[in-house]
Amino acid sequence: MALKSLFASMAKRKALPQADAVNEAGGRAYALTSRQALAQYAATGTLASGFYADAEAQMKATLALAHAADAEFLAKTAVYAFERGNMKDMPALLLAVLSQKGDPQSGELFGKAFGRVVRNGRMLRNFVQIMRSGQTGRSSLGSRPKRLVRDWIDAASPVEILRAAVGADPSLADVVKMVHPRPQTPERAALYGWLIGRPYDFGALPQVVQDFEAFKRDMSGPVPEVPFQMLTSLPLGKAHWREIARKAGWQMLRQNLNAFARIGMFHEQGFTRMIAGRLSDREEIRRARLMPYQLMTTLDNLSAQVPPEIRKALDAALDVSLKNVLRFDGRIVVAPDVSGSMGSPVTGHRKGATTATRCVDVAGLMTAAFLRANPGTLVLPFDHRVHAVDFGAEARIFETAKRLASYGGGGTNMAAPMEELLKRKAQFDLLIFVSDNESWINGRSGPFPTAAMEIWSKLKKINPEAKMVCLDLQPSATTQMKNAPDVLNLGGFSDQVFDVIASFARSEDADHWVARIEEVVL
Repeated sequence: MALKSLFASMAKRKALPQADAVNEAGGRAYALTSRQALAQYAATGTLASGFYADAEAQMKATLALAHAADAEFLAKTAVYAFERGNMKDMPALLLAVLSQKGDPQSGELFGKAFGRVVRNGRMLRNFVQIMRSGQTGRSSLGSRPKRLVRDWIDAASPVEILRAAVGADPSLADVVKMVHPRPQTPERAALYGWLIGRPYDFGALPQVVQDFEAFKRDMSGPVPEVPFQMLTSLPLGKAHWREIARKAGWQMLRQNLNAFARIGMFHEQGFTRMIAGRLSDREEIRRARLMPYQLMTTLDNLSAQVPPEIRKALDAALDVSLKNVLRFDGRIVVAPDVSGSMGSPVTGHRKGATTATRCVDVAGLMTAAFLRANPGTLVLPFDHRVHAVDFGAEARIFETAKRLASYGGGGTNMAAPMEELLKRKAQFDLLIFVSDNESWINGRSGPFPTAAMEIWSKLKKINPEAKMVCLDLQPSATTQMKNAPDVLNLGGFSDQVFDVIASFARSEDADHWVARIEEVVL
């Protein structure tokens, strides 16, 4: 009987998909298809060093996938990464690869994608920097990209030019010198001369540039309508800062709260009320297209000098940013990974720009959001084992997230919460993992399914209609679960994730990123 049981067990294992890859932690895994991997990197990747993979490895993997992709899918992926993924570097990288595809159709597709992706000066400079770096195979722009960059500069308004002029490596002045735009008016000739430090006719400059130059000479007048970064080197007074804050965008306010505190602006009459009102304004929050983790980072790093009213406004903004969290009639289980690798910065290690927000913080944030929207949610934090935790549904999202992030620190075993559910014979409809997906405990090698896949097959006998979402906060080319009508693999941490999970819970869209990219109309 023991031998019969052994062979029966082996037959069941063979009926499941066999692991065909090794993940970055050394555990059994499933390889994504090249389209799935490119879509996942592009929609959510940051090209920065994480706990397991360094930035160079991510860059090489993305480039290999991009070069192998057909031109149409590559163009659509670049557009999706910018318009829906809110990515900054990735769309520019994909455009750079697309520009080097040789066939005539590629050139037309590149032109269409360029117009959709290069919508601001930062993206223009990113594209030029990547092209000139040689990372994508060439170190010059080439005739078509050069023409499109020149056309963008010629078509940009004076205000767009000023916004694009903020930043370096390359600066907009460097780009202008590379592509040699041909000014069609005296105003444009003066603007380009002013930008690159050559002689120009002051009277022909756009009015906003004249205002800026006049303000530098005499700061008693109104603050000019230029990007605030162009003003910070000047000896500004509190009246100037008040005006800058009043005109600033939502994200600028969020990013400069500690600076306002250092300057002493919150001691100025009415300033705190004005800033708190704008930070909690629902319409401004919607237009800012912020990611919830950005608010968590801000709250995490808020100076003690910033008034409580501001923190309260940011808490309210966090609730608004998570308004699309799935409200589900069924039973939800959320399994946040609290292992040691989740202590890595969620956007990776980036020189001079590493976020203080860790993967485990974002896992906590998402768990807290689901718990708030669905008070009956079962939360099973795990590393190599499941940790017992009990949260009140009325707890503030930020506090709940930070408390959850304090658990764990061991190895990663995605099978652990599933084994717990199996032990309880739990009834559930939706199981959501929030992890870095680098499970390695419960076996490292051999022609077998992953442990997670094996236990899922057992849980499905108890819950035949159940679905699983595996959210990988630092996307890689492998997963612990094979995509299927009841299994969705996702990468990334934007607030889109909540919409995607809600859609999957209602349907069987198990290949979300590829499907959404293919829907893009160029």
